[in-house]
Amino acid sequence: MATVSPISAALEDYLEAILALSENGGTARVRDISERVSVHKSTVTAALKTLSERKLVDHEPYGAVTLTVEGRRIAARIARSHAVVKAFLKDVLLVDSHTAEENACRMEHVMDKVVLERLVSFADFMGSCSETNANCLRRFADHLGVDSTPKEEA
Repeated sequence: MATVSPISAALEDYLEAILALSENGGTARVRDISERVSVHKSTVTAALKTLSERKLVDHEPYGAVTLTVEGRRIAARIARSHAVVKAFLKDVLLVDSHTAEENACRMEHVMDKVVLERLVSFADFMGSCSETNANCLRRFADHLGVDSTPKEEA
């Protein structure tokens, strides 16, 4: 059985962008992906060719981009990891939302798979625990000397 090489961080970003753009009945087009990942449209087109060759997206020139079943599975995993890392930075370590977002984007690509999976499991576990954990987090905020009050997203 042939082994499939892992996809690059940049290609993961494209999959995540396509997923976000296509949620709730939206459409992912080259120009929208280009704006979302802040690259030129020709760069997106080249990436889509690679993703299409790897059978992760379906794309015809000038048409909408859709994720294949495998592409959607990978994109959902990436999006979940991104959300968990951002939430951990923001809600547990009490980093501001902008800094949490920027760092989550970088961290999700460089963390070992087992570490990232463990962080996701930890977040799921903490989310299912009692109010006592919130008290611990408030005490941690006091220890840091920062405000633990949740901030509204900008």
